[in-house]
Amino acid sequence: MASYDVIVIGAGPGGYVAAIRCAQLGLKTACVEGRETLGGTCLNVGCIPSKALLHASHQLHEAEHNFAKMGLKGKSPSVDWDQMKAYKDDVIGQNTKGIEFLFKKNKIDWLKGWGSIPAAGQVEVGDEIHEAKNIIIASGSEPSTLPGVEIDEEIVVSSTGALALKKIPKKLAVIGAGVIGLELGSVYARLGSEVEVIEFLDVITPGMDGEVQKNFQKLLKKQGLKFTMGAAVQKVETTKTKAKLTYKLRKDDSENTIDADVVLVATGRRPYVDGLGLEALGVEMTERGQIKTDSQWRTNIPGVFAIGDAIEGPMLAHKAEDEGMAAAEVIAGKHGHVNYDVIPGVIYTAPEVASVGLTEEAAKASGRNIKVGKFSFMGNGRAKAVFQGDGFVKIIADKDTDRVLGAHIIGPAAGDLIHEICVAMEFGASAEDIALTCHAHPTFSEAVREAALACGSGAIHM
Repeated sequence: MASYDVIVIGAGPGGYVAAIRCAQLGLKTACVEGRETLGGTCLNVGCIPSKALLHASHQLHEAEHNFAKMGLKGKSPSVDWDQMKAYKDDVIGQNTKGIEFLFKKNKIDWLKGWGSIPAAGQVEVGDEIHEAKNIIIASGSEPSTLPGVEIDEEIVVSSTGALALKKIPKKLAVIGAGVIGLELGSVYARLGSEVEVIEFLDVITPGMDGEVQKNFQKLLKKQGLKFTMGAAVQKVETTKTKAKLTYKLRKDDSENTIDADVVLVATGRRPYVDGLGLEALGVEMTERGQIKTDSQWRTNIPGVFAIGDAIEGPMLAHKAEDEGMAAAEVIAGKHGHVNYDVIPGVIYTAPEVASVGLTEEAAKASGRNIKVGKFSFMGNGRAKAVFQGDGFVKIIADKDTDRVLGAHIIGPAAGDLIHEICVAMEFGASAEDIALTCHAHPTFSEAVREAALACGSGAIHM
């Protein structure tokens, strides 16, 4: 029986980062993972492979629509779907092997198999029981589905199946207009599929700033995505090669059907805690099936911590990473810190969408006296030069103190630009601090400065 200071269950972004940080802090560490490769959902069947396909399909779009404008003439590339998937798999392999190297470098034992906790201080993997002074549950999440919709990963697919389809579908129906549905929907739209998104609510990307939602949907429609909003999916029936999706419109209760080659179920994710033995152990759970933790990621069982998608909060890889590092710090007797008010969210479509902090609606609802500074990418020289003038930067600041409360970006490199605002918010900066900071020209980041200027006496280039 091996004995450790910490055993981490799950080697996704939260788990592997927690394990590395524990090892760096001098704790004898092991990590349990049942997949053949490390990295969890994110690296194997989530964030990384989807970004590879988004990149490849974006290059195709550029070749078809913008190359000729730049004097790059010739036949547009054809799509070799098998080669594109091989490229995606190579990207996955490079990343997962990188984590294996980091485990070896930090002397972390990989306990291969699925873990459970038979008692406090013990982790069972296969037939072996290992002792641990501390256990971190980082078991992640799995796709959720709807009643009447059975995922077979061939015709009715989750995001996992959507990344490995045998062929590009002529018609793709997407259930859910959240991040996963829109990212993968846009991949297949660029690759030539007819894409229809069916959403229960009346808006896409719930929780996003309202102005961004409207502009984002308008841009996606221009790219060929069709939206059916306010629709409750009733069932999906399949034959050997097709699917028939039935939905009811909430406004009039009328029943409609869609025929599709593939149906992508993108209705969110749920904590993956099956088989861990949490009920028998007496771990307290929330009503939504998440593990309940205190402000230091401790469960109600001494020595058992939980992080990432398995607990409350946004299901984001970087949130899990932050919690993994913080929980490791707590176990090592230090102070773990996660600022939940400054966790960015990004959608990797083209244009990208990114946000941090309060939306305009939430800021107003909180009773704050606010001001909003906006700047369009049409006024940004770099964006226009690369055919990415759609979208804008929007900064929300407190009118009395000028402190930045949130920002929302739709446009080129939004997922990178948002971090300037994250740093500003972490330091309690004012909009004027950003406006007075010299930004290199010509860069996309100038749009952020202009939006900050718009919070004051006004943007220059608008």
